[in-house]
Amino acid sequence: MSEQTVQSTLRILPELALVTAMCVTVLVDVVSPRNLKAAASIAAAGLLAALWFSVRQMGTSDPAFSGMIAVDPFAVFFKILTSAASLVIVVFSLFAPEIRQSVRRIGEYFSLLLSMTLGMFLMAGATNLLMMVLAMELTSLSSYIVAGFTKEARDSSEASLKYVLYGAVSSGLMLYGISILFGLTGALNIYAVNSALVTTHPNTVTLLAATVLITAGFGFKISAVPFHFWTPDVYEGAPITITAFLSVASKAAGFAMLIRFLKVTLIDSSMLVPASGVWTALHGIEWNKIIAILSVLTMTLGNLVAIWQDNLKRLLAYSSIAHAGYMLMGLVVMNDKGIAAVLIYFVVYFIMNLGAFYVVMLVAEKTGSEHIDSYRGLGYRSPLLGVSFVIFLISLTGLPPTAGFVGKLYLFAALLDAKWIWLAIVGALNSVISLYYYVRIFRNVFLRDPAEAGPPLVFSRTQIAVLLCLVIPTLLFGVYFTPIVNLANASVAMLGGR
Repeated sequence: MSEQTVQSTLRILPELALVTAMCVTVLVDVVSPRNLKAAASIAAAGLLAALWFSVRQMGTSDPAFSGMIAVDPFAVFFKILTSAASLVIVVFSLFAPEIRQSVRRIGEYFSLLLSMTLGMFLMAGATNLLMMVLAMELTSLSSYIVAGFTKEARDSSEASLKYVLYGAVSSGLMLYGISILFGLTGALNIYAVNSALVTTHPNTVTLLAATVLITAGFGFKISAVPFHFWTPDVYEGAPITITAFLSVASKAAGFAMLIRFLKVTLIDSSMLVPASGVWTALHGIEWNKIIAILSVLTMTLGNLVAIWQDNLKRLLAYSSIAHAGYMLMGLVVMNDKGIAAVLIYFVVYFIMNLGAFYVVMLVAEKTGSEHIDSYRGLGYRSPLLGVSFVIFLISLTGLPPTAGFVGKLYLFAALLDAKWIWLAIVGALNSVISLYYYVRIFRNVFLRDPAEAGPPLVFSRTQIAVLLCLVIPTLLFGVYFTPIVNLANASVAMLGGR
């Protein structure tokens, strides 16, 4: 084994930890089937190991396997975020009725969860166009299966099938775009692609067509309009744990790959001044205007359609689409400040969105329903749960003193600093629209007549502890957010370096 191979292997220790845990989970399930705690413990141990190795990689910037994968602060940021989200989902799974009822396939569930996480790790660091496709397919194929994990539920199988169909179309579009880009440049490594585009001056229309097709593949992963059609049905039909995971981790991995592709491939590297953090579009192709249009369509459609939803999982699905639109605003400004704002938003979105889905899961466990009417009098039946849910929803709206306000503050500051005034206004108006459908939930939780409320809802100490672990950071990061900002800035600083 060559020295280069050994060094590359040492740089993918987080991924190797996940592969090891995945294999051990399958073996343990064969020896001790239907053992929920054993499977969850192995998955959690693998994720903790991956998280530990990822943290140790902070501050490094090295390629692995001949430039197929980058191990840099940007990739490490998303690996930490993804592994943390996966750990939270493992904890959620211990309480989820849908998972406990399907305990005979529990080994498959956790191994697929680890497989999805592995794919997302590779998506975060992929610097080769084919590696991007392979990583995205690893994530997608695992996602298709777990989306239909509760085979007894009709809507679960339907959701899985729709997910497969939309995923196949988006993958085809992305591969076609990559083939065009390869034909123009003769390269698959995104740095080599950029060098070829800078020196050869290809046909602008052809390059734009390839960019749009590749962006369609990324748009599918981040649920951007018009590639969002799978999202509401999959979010509603999949187990709540998987819905929560897709809404955070899958979106994060998709954004990581999209940001790296745009920053490395489609900017004029000959005019890039690292100290300024400002990018220049390649050959005058203003792809940021395409992203601006996608951002407006995504946040507007997500918020407007969410108004009409009565199923909480479906409502949060459209809310998730709208938040993808907000995060796309950070890419429009074409500078490091905008990307740092996206990373800050992802941290707070991770906490508040998982918290909202956790409350939905706990209520569904007690009431057997995800309908908005199930939340009537929740503030009286379980005051802590009701207050926590309202905090998460206020944070999703972007109001102080929650972490969501900080996330939107940095996004809008980046827009205003880059003179994108009209886009900032559209984003602010959409935030006002989102407040309407969140207030519908507030109304049911606290403003309904207490006489309409059912019996008190009682939860275990462990469930309450998990809830507090999500509520406290949502409030804490609303007033003390310096560590998040510093981490985001450090993660972006070396993005694009060879």
